[in-house]
Amino acid sequence: MRFEPDPQDPETLMIVDPGCQQLVGYETRIDATGACTVSLDVGPQHLNRHGILHGGMVATVLDVVCGNTASRYFDPEGHAALVTVALNLSYIAAMGPGLITATARATGGGKSTAHVMGELRDEEGRLLATATGIFRRITKR
Repeated sequence: MRFEPDPQDPETLMIVDPGCQQLVGYETRIDATGACTVSLDVGPQHLNRHGILHGGMVATVLDVVCGNTASRYFDPEGHAALVTVALNLSYIAAMGPGLITATARATGGGKSTAHVMGELRDEEGRLLATATGIFRRITKR
């Protein structure tokens, strides 16, 4: 994982992750205030057999935004290594292709555990899903 300046906004950093991010296609940004957003241009490859956004894609995007928010809870630079302990999702509305954006905020925690709430919205701001997550800080091996 590395941080690069966002070409559209020099005040914002983009997180470049060579793994899942490249496969799924989401973009992760950290703004000047430290807030994280994850966006995904939903295409046919992200839909289920009914033509709506697959629940696994929803879970992935919300896990990423909540995890990056938890990382910043532990370390303002966002370099804290962590794992997801629990991620609870509520699916509220369905959608097909289009842009989705996830945001999150830390709601509490301690030295090694952070609690985070996330939301996923479409281009019009319609709430699609919510998440609550627990993330544990780990030591890299």
